[in-house]
Amino acid sequence: MRLTVNGNIHDVDAAPDTALLHVLRNDLELNGPKYGCGLGECGACTVLIDGAAARACVIPIEGCAGRDIVTLEGLGSRENPDPVQDAFIKEQAAQCGYCLNGMIMSIRALLNRNPRPTEAEVLESLRYHLCRCGAHIEIMRAAMRAAGLVAEARD
Repeated sequence: MRLTVNGNIHDVDAAPDTALLHVLRNDLELNGPKYGCGLGECGACTVLIDGAAARACVIPIEGCAGRDIVTLEGLGSRENPDPVQDAFIKEQAAQCGYCLNGMIMSIRALLNRNPRPTEAEVLESLRYHLCRCGAHIEIMRAAMRAAGLVAEARD
């Protein structure tokens, strides 16, 4: 199976029904997407597929061939982080960090669709992400900061 991940083409030797998350973590050694519930309910495994947020733990790789897959590692670098990553860093929007991969990827997907979301739209995009840290205020500040950075860059 041939997959395009973070702009690179990878030939993967796995059964077509293998979960994308397992290929990303085990075969491609990408640790941004996390294994949380394995049921697509917690959001820790979220990646972008063709710019939209998707739960990698429940998506078989056969449905990913020919599509553009982006993980947290593909958004930006330490030297040049994506505006969402930058905002999360500046707002110190983390505690344990396990859930952040999914939240960052979902906010990026939202901003791909709508560079000027309202706070209600941000809340809706994060609605199905499980987090027990208590960093929710900082996460919302980071999301709104990222929205401002993205909107500013497009103007």
